[in-house]
Amino acid sequence: MSSTEAAPAEPIQLTDADAFDDHVADGVVLVDFYADWCGPCQMMEPAVEAVAADTDAAVLKVDVDVHQALAGEYGVQGIPTLLVFADGELADRMVGAQSEQALTDAIEQHAA
Repeated sequence: MSSTEAAPAEPIQLTDADAFDDHVADGVVLVDFYADWCGPCQMMEPAVEAVAADTDAAVLKVDVDVHQALAGEYGVQGIPTLLVFADGELADRMVGAQSEQALTDAIEQHAA
């Protein structure tokens, strides 16, 4: 079993919008704003899962249909939108489908 500090190897599905800030408070977190009906979001799923498994970053998935207010708060206009948080601060934003390498590079850029 790994230490409690280790990021989960699976993407975390946001169920409670009130918990969002807690999820992004520590370390580097990739937030994937997506929708089930979004083709590019589905195409990115393997890359998002690989980032969760292969990097020290946590991955938080936010369904924009469920969490419209949160999507609005972060200016999500198109999906997928991927945000990188470093210690609770928004550090990077990518809109549209990204490669696994692009996601990994963005995370490593902000990992201390």
